[in-house]
Amino acid sequence: MKNKKGLLAALAALLILGGCGQGASDAQTPEAPEDTGTQAPEKQSIILATTTSTQDSGLLDVLLPEFTGETGIEVKIIAVGTGKAIQMGVDGEADVLLVHDTASELKFMDEGNGVERNQVMYNDFILVGPESDPAGIAASFGSDAAGALGKIAETASPFVSRADDSGTHKKELKLWGDLAHEGDWYIEAGAGMGDVLKMADEKQAYTISDRATYLAMQDDLDLAIVCEGDQNMFNQYGVMTVDPKKNDQINYDGAKAFYDWMISDATQNRIAEFGKDTYGQSLFTPNAKG
Repeated sequence: MKNKKGLLAALAALLILGGCGQGASDAQTPEAPEDTGTQAPEKQSIILATTTSTQDSGLLDVLLPEFTGETGIEVKIIAVGTGKAIQMGVDGEADVLLVHDTASELKFMDEGNGVERNQVMYNDFILVGPESDPAGIAASFGSDAAGALGKIAETASPFVSRADDSGTHKKELKLWGDLAHEGDWYIEAGAGMGDVLKMADEKQAYTISDRATYLAMQDDLDLAIVCEGDQNMFNQYGVMTVDPKKNDQINYDGAKAFYDWMISDATQNRIAEFGKDTYGQSLFTPNAKG
């Protein structure tokens, strides 16, 4: 009897297990999602070729996160001299330019390399040098840039040049004019504004700087302003979009969005306020509207 009961129990267990197995095989297996061949769109970005002064002054650190936050467009910065930035536009290697040499900008547009151009802001160039001012610039040439450079050459006082075809370098060469500026005292750095100020500080030399970069770095420099206020040291910045016909990699829509944003009233007001909290003055004066 016990054997019979044991046999019946074993048969019942097998039936239960068989039922479970049948249930599992009848269950519907979830289908894999259909592959539509599409991917989530990449985040839009633009390449901004600009002068080192807009970066070294800290202006871009303030403006660009706000632009990205408002538009969703990321900005990849290439900070070089104005000459190189403009050449990048000519070569179709940037989407938008923010530079400071009006003559070169107009040439860029006249040759059909850009679609839009507008002035954005200005400040001025200054001549800085050792606080001891060994060439006696401040006392005799406080607002005469050409006279100050002539005195530097006459006394063979060390002078560091950007020598990088930047807007600052172009301005320096215009200020030298026909004045001879060769010799061991004339040091060609081939570097950006921040690096040139550091080099001038190390060598206790004179150099020409945009005011914004100097003010942003002055606490770490033993350099003083020895010449300022010359009308020939005016420093205008402009923004230009690159012609998208150059190649299919140029993001013209993103560049135009940046262009419009830079000359908008809201951004112009941001530029007007930049630096006031720290330096007691704005580092740039907006003038997109003239």
